[in-house]
Amino acid sequence: MAKKRPQTKGSKGKPQSAPQINSGEIPVVGAREPCPCGSGRRYKACHGRAAAHAVTELVHRPFEGLAGECDWVALRELVPAATVELPLKDKLPDGVPSVTLATVLPMAWPALRRDDGSVLIGLQNDTASGDLSRDLADTLRRALEAEPGNPVAARRAPADGPRLQDLLDPKGVFEPVVHDGFEFWVPDSENSTPEVSASLERANAAAIPTVKLSGVDAAYWCETPEKNHLRWVMPHPEEQLLDALARLHAAGESSLGEGTRLVGSFRAHGLMVPVWDLPSEVRAADVEQPAVAFAERLAVALTSEAPLTADERRARGGLTNRQVTLS
Repeated sequence: MAKKRPQTKGSKGKPQSAPQINSGEIPVVGAREPCPCGSGRRYKACHGRAAAHAVTELVHRPFEGLAGECDWVALRELVPAATVELPLKDKLPDGVPSVTLATVLPMAWPALRRDDGSVLIGLQNDTASGDLSRDLADTLRRALEAEPGNPVAARRAPADGPRLQDLLDPKGVFEPVVHDGFEFWVPDSENSTPEVSASLERANAAAIPTVKLSGVDAAYWCETPEKNHLRWVMPHPEEQLLDALARLHAAGESSLGEGTRLVGSFRAHGLMVPVWDLPSEVRAADVEQPAVAFAERLAVALTSEAPLTADERRARGGLTNRQVTLS
């Protein structure tokens, strides 16, 4: 527990201002305790106010402005095993040959500095604040400075710290590589620890087979026991996209081929993710061309400003009722 900071008194017995210290030097204390800055106010009414705001403020589109925003959302919420090379705005520090984003890391580590100096950042970890971008940027900076061969622990990111948009090259290419499992964790599996090996086995057992389509952006086929699905993260404004999907659905043009059906959507990190049910025999390659054709129909529907017809309004209502918010 922090000790009270004594106040000094001037010639008339009034408290003088305590020495100023930076926000980064303020420790976290109990909300009703005196603030360690010496202001005389309780922590929750002084420096604790900014800390609480940083924790509770929710950034709805944390990846906005990054190259590949839709794929960031997909890798955060939908894809079990994938990696992406991350280009930094500044050159890589000495001794760091590469920085790689991974959906999940062994033992749920936020980040890992490998023995060769390369950095792996985990995307699907829980974070302490409402700004996922700031949390990941804090983890990235600490991973770049970590000693090789060590994981990076979770912590609350500073409220005034950088975001990914400050650290990554906005013109860089974001090209996810989807993996069948998590073997990328251990390049030398023979020398991995028992804990990592057990974590790898558990992760591989739980991974849903997933394939990224090549003909359209941010669309991912996945296989489940009863049926397959296509989940497609789209960048369009939600209301405009719902109208366009409703127009296509009412016209019988929302499917991806025989036996397929647009069944609803997710809402994740400020973007919509339409979802199609596919028969179990329909593989990723089977929906490549239908997805390209659908993208062309959708582009036309997005330009329409005509009022929705009665059938289109009903279709829109059905899509809205089946919408689920992930984050």
